[in-house]
Amino acid sequence: MGQGQKGSSDKKEGSKKMEESPAPQNGHKCRVCHFPLLVAMLQLLLGVAVTAVAFLMLAFSPSLLARETPYWAGIILCLVSVLGFILYCNNYLPDEKSSIQFIVKLLYFVMCAIGLVISVLVVAFAGHHYSQASGFSCGKVGEDCVCKLAPQDPIARTFTYEGVSDCEVINGTLTLYFMLQIVLNLVQALVCAVGAFIMWKHRYQVFFAGLQIGSPSFQQWQKV
Repeated sequence: MGQGQKGSSDKKEGSKKMEESPAPQNGHKCRVCHFPLLVAMLQLLLGVAVTAVAFLMLAFSPSLLARETPYWAGIILCLVSVLGFILYCNNYLPDEKSSIQFIVKLLYFVMCAIGLVISVLVVAFAGHHYSQASGFSCGKVGEDCVCKLAPQDPIARTFTYEGVSDCEVINGTLTLYFMLQIVLNLVQALVCAVGAFIMWKHRYQVFFAGLQIGSPSFQQWQKV
């Protein structure tokens, strides 16, 4: 009888320890599940904003070059965000459970890296044109606006902006558009860098921690 009571008391103590043991924390898991959605939404919003500003610049003067109106960068970054939404719909996990998840994660990582490079290039081009447009000296020639960096230099390079009725807006509105492109693409580069870093961290820096759940005779290890 004594041994039976002792065994039953041990079982009760074991079950009590199991009940009192801390439950697995779901904070990391929830954060991981929401990671692709948040980054993809930011990429989509910024990509749409970059594209909208680029088309406004084209409406300002159709003679602007493609490197001056980076609508192509905004479209590419919108495609990157679509991959992020697909990744979120496939139940994102640090470890791939299927080949589809691995392929989508790899494509998203590569596209985030490409988006980072594209955003940096757009910032470089926009910064260069912003510095040029800030020092322009413009004059009206027919229906176009012709600008120079050094008006006294007869062989100085000229920049012709077609369809601009008021040359004064070159130093105001156009420089504002370039500044917007710099800011938007800087933020976009940071978002793409964060997305690529989190993907790399979850894939290659996942580790096992010894979280012991239950009594010493029954061990359960949880991956964190």
